[in-house]
Amino acid sequence: MPAPQTTFVDLIGQCRHTAMHLELRDTYTPDDPVYLDWKAGHAIDAVARWPEWVELATTTIRRGVSIRRARIVSEPVTDFIRYEYELTDALNVGVGESVRWLPRKRASDLALPGNDFWLFDGRLVRFGLFSGDGVYLGDEVSEDPDVIKLCASAFEAVWERAIPHQEYRPS
Repeated sequence: MPAPQTTFVDLIGQCRHTAMHLELRDTYTPDDPVYLDWKAGHAIDAVARWPEWVELATTTIRRGVSIRRARIVSEPVTDFIRYEYELTDALNVGVGESVRWLPRKRASDLALPGNDFWLFDGRLVRFGLFSGDGVYLGDEVSEDPDVIKLCASAFEAVWERAIPHQEYRPS
């Protein structure tokens, strides 16, 4: 298992082929200043607000790593999901990620892990842990083959059903 101090930047930096992210929540970081600005009606320049992510994702993709992100969302979507949706063109698709959306009602028969995760090269999973109201609590890393198999299977099942970002319209 990687050392506890291994950061997300370290993990994606070690990635060589695929980084897959499954998001399962309808609300994240409710006190995030950028989200609060968006809720107040301010225009958000996502690239300017998150230059570290833009640089990291761009560099990773240029190295030949495919980044895929799938989001399972309840409909009608929450304000937070609408905010994510509005920023996705610039912050995710614009840097080379592939993004898909799956309405939660179409995910009822899928076996899913209990937490969001990143799966790196099919060898390591990093779970993101959040409180009920979306506050980030930390993460856990696993290299357990059974956990990796579950996460890979779940991601691919969601990806197969999900709607590409360019075609999805939140309700």
